[in-house]
Amino acid sequence: MAREDHRSYEAAETLDEGMLPVGEGHTIHWSVSGHSGGKPAVLLHGGPGGGSSPHHRRMFDPARYMIVQFDQRNCGQSTPHAGQPTVDLSANTTQHLIGDIERLRTMLGIDRWMVWGGSWGSTLAVAYAQAHPDVVTEVMLTAVCSTNRVDVEWTTRIMGRVLPRPWQAFRDHLPPDRRDGNLPEAYHELLMDPDPEVHNAAALAWCRWEDHHMGLAGGFDPGLTKADPEFRLCFARLVTHYWAHAAFMGEHQLLDNAFKLDDIPLFMAHGQLDISSPVDFPVAMADAVTGAELLIAGRDGHGGAEMSEWAVSITDRLADRS
Repeated sequence: MAREDHRSYEAAETLDEGMLPVGEGHTIHWSVSGHSGGKPAVLLHGGPGGGSSPHHRRMFDPARYMIVQFDQRNCGQSTPHAGQPTVDLSANTTQHLIGDIERLRTMLGIDRWMVWGGSWGSTLAVAYAQAHPDVVTEVMLTAVCSTNRVDVEWTTRIMGRVLPRPWQAFRDHLPPDRRDGNLPEAYHELLMDPDPEVHNAAALAWCRWEDHHMGLAGGFDPGLTKADPEFRLCFARLVTHYWAHAAFMGEHQLLDNAFKLDDIPLFMAHGQLDISSPVDFPVAMADAVTGAELLIAGRDGHGGAEMSEWAVSITDRLADRS
């Protein structure tokens, strides 16, 4: 299948899909596209709560890859959905998601696969590869982030120095006595309130702030703000759930365990202008992992054309590697 341009392929048609029970009352939606006999690759979406998208498939040649996608717990077509008025998120942690990825791999009969993750998906991809290095052929990451407490504090508080007016509106949505300390935790309490007026207003305020900092390099794009209320609520609930707990991992867990990736080819691309996720973490990972390759895209932010073209060049390069 020919590429539409120099940066990507046409999105592959779905070959198979289904619902996989993963325990604790959760069922995840999965899909397979591309070539059933191709090189297996699993794609880990961002957010948390962003859901999988056919757009992500465009990095992979559908004639050479078996492309596996799934909606992480509580989002997309997975159930129960975090956009419902009430939902229990207690069985949704990084450790749960790592277990889900392994259940999916086993169910599909895949021995080893390539792992791609973007944004939050990059955190999950590294955590998964460190937990199960023997089943990972390569790791490819874009918009690389650690989701640790330092990065969460940067995104929710310190970045107010860069975007003071939007940040003030973001902070001031909270009650005065909750404007210090862990802002994602304070927002999460509002988002989990059973009153729709309370949780919907909090979701809108959270998504407005996300739109401001994620779109800074390429201009303000209110994509989350304009999304339907159910998606906004799902997204905001899951992001704050994970950010309030620093992704349910140790502060330096990913860097401390970087040595576990020494025998796995690691490819990373990050935008120099990514205000949401500063470039120091992917640089530290590149320094810590033997043989890691890092592209710093000078004009890209939390995504961009140079990173997209890089991603296709890497998947083309790896397509025949077993």
